[in-house]
Amino acid sequence: MFIFRLLLKNAFRHRLRTLLTLIGLVVAISSFGLLRTIVHAWYAGVEASSSVRLVTRSATSLTFPLPLSYAERIRSVEGVSGVSWANWFGGVYVTERNFFAQFAVDGASYFKLYPEFVMPEADQQAFLRDLQGAVVGRKLANRFGWKVGDTIALRGTIYPGTWRFTVRAIYQGRDQKTDEQQMFIHWKRLSEQIRARQGAGLQADQVGVYVVRVHDPDEASSVSLRIDALFRNSLAETYTETEKAFQLGFVSMSEAILVAVQAVSFIIILIIMAVMANTMTMTARERLAEYATLKALGFPPSFVVKLLLGESLLIAGMGGALGVAITFPLAQMFKQAVGTLFPIFYVSPTTVLMQVAACGVVGVVAAAWPAWKMSRIDIVQGLRHVA
Repeated sequence: MFIFRLLLKNAFRHRLRTLLTLIGLVVAISSFGLLRTIVHAWYAGVEASSSVRLVTRSATSLTFPLPLSYAERIRSVEGVSGVSWANWFGGVYVTERNFFAQFAVDGASYFKLYPEFVMPEADQQAFLRDLQGAVVGRKLANRFGWKVGDTIALRGTIYPGTWRFTVRAIYQGRDQKTDEQQMFIHWKRLSEQIRARQGAGLQADQVGVYVVRVHDPDEASSVSLRIDALFRNSLAETYTETEKAFQLGFVSMSEAILVAVQAVSFIIILIIMAVMANTMTMTARERLAEYATLKALGFPPSFVVKLLLGESLLIAGMGGALGVAITFPLAQMFKQAVGTLFPIFYVSPTTVLMQVAACGVVGVVAAAWPAWKMSRIDIVQGLRHVA
């Protein structure tokens, strides 16, 4: 307790300098946490992917559809335990600013492959019975104030016209990694509407992607090869990959941005480390005579090292604690500002641990040089600084 009181008193001997250093630490640690949270949010879809799900798409491009007839052939492949399909709908709700993911799915088979989408069984059955029904995520429903029974009008972009849907179910994620800002509608209704509208430039009974569940995650690679071998040299060849790899394909499109964000997050820590080191160096120079006196009284060099290192860690700890605490409301404000750009956005325990580790590194590194220097000070030379 005595040592702690001594360190606290030393840390605030020059209050203005310590206060400015603390402000810099708070800004740096909270900024580091926010940037790491952004990177984590970018990879959230990858982390939430399942090891038992594969995605089969056109080998040419994701924009090229596949025939519905492929479903039964994929289902017959050894190692496959379930098959469903989905199309990207791409409608606009009121204005383009209200962007959110919309998929036309085969509800009866699709939700069996996604147990992380939790909803009342009665509501799910109501959706399956109503071709105009829709399932929306809890966060999406809260954002627009939707509830079960409400009618939603979307302006089609890929599929022209005004489409009206009735909310039949609202799903919740099994955990915070589950995206709750999606909307699901009936693929059958989409296909029937396309068939009825001649000259729309679109073909009915076409599938954007197939979602495939495998019995054993260890056989995902071999099952993927077997699926693609079925359609080799056909008019619509396929490319099958794990759900994680499929998600990583989208993330890789922004790889340069992610690298830049990660680089900036660590540069911020390096900058505050330099600032902190300058503060501790100035502190050590001002107390040169004091440390020389301590050595003259018989205190070992290690005691001087402990004083400087402890003071540095105390300042870093206080600034880091405030920085970590501020990260949470800062992340919440950022999430509200970007809307649905990051469907899954939260400060993870890993980010908090990285912030704490950064504080420790800054505290140790900043005091390392002045502590070593003061431990080797000559008593006679140090006492000459006494006024």
